[in-house]
Order: sequence, then C-alpha cells, then structure tokens
Amino acid sequence: QVELEESGGGLVQAGGSLRLSCAASGRTLSTSYMGWFRQAPGKEREFVAGISWTGGSTYGLDSVKGRFTISRDNAKNTMYLQMNSLKPEDTAVYYCATALSSYYAGEGGMHYWGKGTLVTVSS
Repeated sequence: QVELEESGGGLVQAGGSLRLSCAASGRTLSTSYMGWFRQAPGKEREFVAGISWTGGSTYGLDSVKGRFTISRDNAKNTMYLQMNSLKPEDTAVYYCATALSSYYAGEGGMHYWGKGTLVTVSS
C-alpha cells in the first residue's frame, strides 16, 4: 500500500505562483511513474503532467506548458509541481497519483491517488 499526500494548495491571485508537493509513504517504488491531475468544478479530471523515475517529464495540457514544471526527488519520495503565472482557469483540485509501472499508461494505469489539494486562482 502506498499513501500519497498533497500539500501546497491555496488561494492566489492571477499571475502568482504556487508549489505543490506530493509526499509518498508506505511501500513506495522509486521507479514508479508519478503524475499530477486536476479536476475543476463541473469538469472531468484531466492529466496535467507526469514524470518518470529518471526525470523524464510529460505535460498533458498545452495550457500549462511553459508555466508549470514537474519534478521529483526520489530520495525523499516526493514529487513537485511548480506553477507560475497562474490563471483563474487553473482553479481546481489537484491530485497526485502514482503507477505501479515506470511509464504512463493513462489515468487508468495510475494505481494510488492522494486526496487532493485545492488551488484557487482569483482574477
């Protein structure tokens, strides 16, 4: 069993920055693929970004490219999402997730999920 806990969410004005963290504990696998997802009110959950254990990253949304940066510290079992130039449309609950595999196989392949952290961007 792996437990994931997100932190770092909050209220920020448009143009501001936040850094989300996802701490993994339990039977963690340092080679597991990890990712960030978000769900805005009334919308489906969407893949924001993911990262392999070697640091290879993928961004699922064109709207965050150049503004968000995903990273991970395997020694600390922690993943991060640096979010800059935030926009009101980035408002959502942000979830971290980890797969059992070392690659991204879609949302269905993410095996463990955190409870989410709310990011609210005011205009």
